[in-house]
Amino acid sequence: MTPTDMDQMTTPAEPAEVQPAEPYSPPPAPRPSRTPSAWMPMFELRDRRWWTVALAATLLISALGVGLLYLDDSSNQATIRSLNTANESLTGRNQILQDQLKTTQTNLTATLGELAQTKAELEHPHLTIWNVSQALKGSTWYLAGGIPDTFTYHLEATSTGPMSVSILTLEQWAKAIECVDNGIGTTNYCMHHSGAIASWLGVTSVNYDFHLAEGCADYVSVFTSASSITVRPNVSVTYNPSTSATGACA
Repeated sequence: MTPTDMDQMTTPAEPAEVQPAEPYSPPPAPRPSRTPSAWMPMFELRDRRWWTVALAATLLISALGVGLLYLDDSSNQATIRSLNTANESLTGRNQILQDQLKTTQTNLTATLGELAQTKAELEHPHLTIWNVSQALKGSTWYLAGGIPDTFTYHLEATSTGPMSVSILTLEQWAKAIECVDNGIGTTNYCMHHSGAIASWLGVTSVNYDFHLAEGCADYVSVFTSASSITVRPNVSVTYNPSTSATGACA
């Protein structure tokens, strides 16, 4: 054995570095397993049932509410239709009544007009006093008639040839007769040239309303012609008395 070997054998080896021991921790105690309780499914089942019942009740109440609203709306719609029908009926009746009222008013207006006309006719009656055709056979003939007092005198006449027409007072009439009697002129001349209120000479028609006799009884009308003609009179009067004297009487 060589020294080297001895050295190798006797030289102590360097001690290994000792690591500190880790602290000991006991393993965690096993957690006891929970045994399922028999009450839990029962509570969960009851809870679900209550929710189902509540939901069903809510749906039922909602359905009932919708149904009631539908019924109420249907009833309202029916009522509205009924009211509309009644309103249309009333509108039609109102239109009929308005038409009847208009007709009644028209008839009333016409009746009032007729009554007013009748009243006027009763207060102022209109009478025809000469409407028979008569002949004038030359210049010595005449047709004469008194004009009644309290009346409006409607002088209207036509002829087959020229005629002369005058309205005279009684005084003028007397002068005309005197003119004829004294030979101053023919009847056709003297009746219209001895004074006159109004004259129409050489005409074939006359139409005139004379008012001076409404308050005076002093007038005559006279027709003459220079030749033979036929006079077609349509003389009338309207009762219209004056409240005071008129014409030659005033």
